[in-house]
Amino acid sequence: MRAARYTMHRMARMPGSSYSIAAGFACGAAVSFTPFVGTHFLWATLLAWIVRGNIIVALIGTVVGNPWTFPFIWVWLYESGNWLIKGSTGGGRHYPNFYSTFAHMMDALLRFDLNMLIESAVPVIWPMFVSGIPTAIVVWFAFYVPLKKMIDGYQHRRHHRRLNGAQK
Repeated sequence: MRAARYTMHRMARMPGSSYSIAAGFACGAAVSFTPFVGTHFLWATLLAWIVRGNIIVALIGTVVGNPWTFPFIWVWLYESGNWLIKGSTGGGRHYPNFYSTFAHMMDALLRFDLNMLIESAVPVIWPMFVSGIPTAIVVWFAFYVPLKKMIDGYQHRRHHRRLNGAQK
């Protein structure tokens, strides 16, 4: 908890507007809800640049996707993606083995075997991609709105403390 408070404190003190900081973190968090594991830094940087968010904070925001949260994120993306595509999740709770799926995809990439890549990736990645876009949009707003308010308040209090200290 202390580390989280310290990180929030450091983010709020970063140079830039509250919009820039909150939008940057929201970009990193949103990108964590896409199936593009391994390229989250790249996508977070690009998205933060597009919305004029703080790129450094966007990279920090990608920590939302981590080894403890990825299993939940992937199951959510897979289930909701199947629901969006098929109208149902298929009944039983049979989830793909994400580890072996990503291992097969990496093997196919290293061999430059496009057929093997398509066979192993599409059944899992396509539903995750379809669900990842709307989920990322919701996650962006879910992080941006409270962070902007918190950073505005923090910067306002800090400004008043500085003013009061200078008057003494």
